[in-house]
Amino acid sequence: MAADVITVTDRRQKQLDVPTDRRQDKEREKLIVDHIPLVGYLVSKMMIQLPKHLDPQDLTSAAMIGLINAADRFDPARGVLFKTFAEQHVRGTILDELRSYDVLSRSMRDKYKRMAKELRTLEHQLGRNPTSEEVAAALELNLDDYYELLDDVRILTFISLDDSWEDDDGNPLCLADVLCESDAKSPQQQVMMIQLTEALGLAIDALPEKERLAVTLYYSEDFNLREIGETMGLTESRISQLISQAMVRLRGRLKLHKN
Repeated sequence: MAADVITVTDRRQKQLDVPTDRRQDKEREKLIVDHIPLVGYLVSKMMIQLPKHLDPQDLTSAAMIGLINAADRFDPARGVLFKTFAEQHVRGTILDELRSYDVLSRSMRDKYKRMAKELRTLEHQLGRNPTSEEVAAALELNLDDYYELLDDVRILTFISLDDSWEDDDGNPLCLADVLCESDAKSPQQQVMMIQLTEALGLAIDALPEKERLAVTLYYSEDFNLREIGETMGLTESRISQLISQAMVRLRGRLKLHKN
């Protein structure tokens, strides 16, 4: 008997036929169909922080491949919820897709690294969080140009946040999982989660007040940029810049923990 297939088209219009085992077809198909809304939710949430010219359909195609891969690899005997397992795989395939784009140019990466380096240097010299004005001065930029730089590197700060640690089975656990307080992980991931939660909690507590509130509302309370802006009395663009700057600070403080 021929195997059933689910066909997914990626952004390069290449059709991927994923075979299914007839005996497990119904359970697997139900997992996929039931969690298609999760794909839409994750893509839409990520798109808020990404350049406007990116096509959400490209990311949705990648995300669907991640969902199918998650369904193929899922083992309920491990005691992990499929929603949590799928979120990690879907997010991972979206990030892989983003890394393949030209928007992640060497020039952009160089800008990000220089900004991160200057910010860490200032933190060490001043013994506190440097202000946006101080970082801009260190970069020899006026404040408007510094804000523009934050917009330019926004995708990198976003992807950096989601760069993952992996357990011995290759399953990813990223900072966004900690910020979003994802449920039910494997025992090894639970240990990693405790360590990351402690380190990240200290790093977030040390953020400037506005950045701390913006990050908390976005990741923990699931507010979108417009809602955060209304709460804080700031524009969506300024909220995005605050989150980008916070991500640079968090990555710098957690770099030693990851290594």
